[in-house]
Amino acid sequence: MAPILHIIAVEKDRLPRQERRLAEFIMDGPSEIVHMGIKELADQCDVSAATVTRFCKHFDCKGYPDFKVKLAAEMAHAEMTSRSGNTRYQDIVAGNPLADIVQAIEANHMTSIQDTTSLLDLGQLERAVDVLCRSKRIDLYGIATSSIVAQDFYQKLIRIGKNCTAFADSHMQITSASTLTSNDTAIAISYSGETPETIDALSCAKNAGAFTISITSYRSSVLSSLSDIALYSSSLEEGMRRGDMASRIAQLHIIDILFMGMASRDFSTYVPRLEQSYHNVQNYRKSRGGQ
Repeated sequence: MAPILHIIAVEKDRLPRQERRLAEFIMDGPSEIVHMGIKELADQCDVSAATVTRFCKHFDCKGYPDFKVKLAAEMAHAEMTSRSGNTRYQDIVAGNPLADIVQAIEANHMTSIQDTTSLLDLGQLERAVDVLCRSKRIDLYGIATSSIVAQDFYQKLIRIGKNCTAFADSHMQITSASTLTSNDTAIAISYSGETPETIDALSCAKNAGAFTISITSYRSSVLSSLSDIALYSSSLEEGMRRGDMASRIAQLHIIDILFMGMASRDFSTYVPRLEQSYHNVQNYRKSRGGQ
């Protein structure tokens, strides 16, 4: 279940005026909402009960009662997290002791994984795994940090015998995308979902007839709108000083899930290849220093 307050924060500015007023009121005091009836909330925000219901359905709830149940569960989870000492993302601090840095990075990565897991749609993940298993070829697109994530998936897929490419050069990404067919899949990775080079490569792949998958942060973006399947990582990491650390971990988390899903889905085909590639590397690796 995606965190409701997170999604409201992301979508708030895109909502109609009355629903935006509801969003701001809920975010200012979420713990109070779970004790309010629909008429009380509507009166507090000077909107109709129908507007409240429409607002709740916008965030994938059946109605106001369902919204309150999910919000209460989220508040309880947040309280447990707070008691366990798990904090939100921490930025770089001048002169921070190394011991504090170790704890901060651990907390950032754990939070990133937990936030991303809450955003994942199991139905879309199942579809993605199925498509990837059936694909004759897989193209992976990403620029800068996202290119590193694409390379990670490339190394995994090669080990199980999947025909794939992961060019770092944007021109080569388009060249490769041009040769895809309806039997192939293109995966585009971009935290913002607005990286021009990645958008171009995925657009080219889509025009060639390939199935398209995107991995972006949770927000409306050009890349997610282009995709047949849109997968979302945590978008709660803000600030320019972190070097995309937590966002990279979030993307790798999704990549690992997809790879594990593929290996589990077609175990008899992929796992022997995985084992064979491991043994061949061990057998052919040059011995150095007795290791």
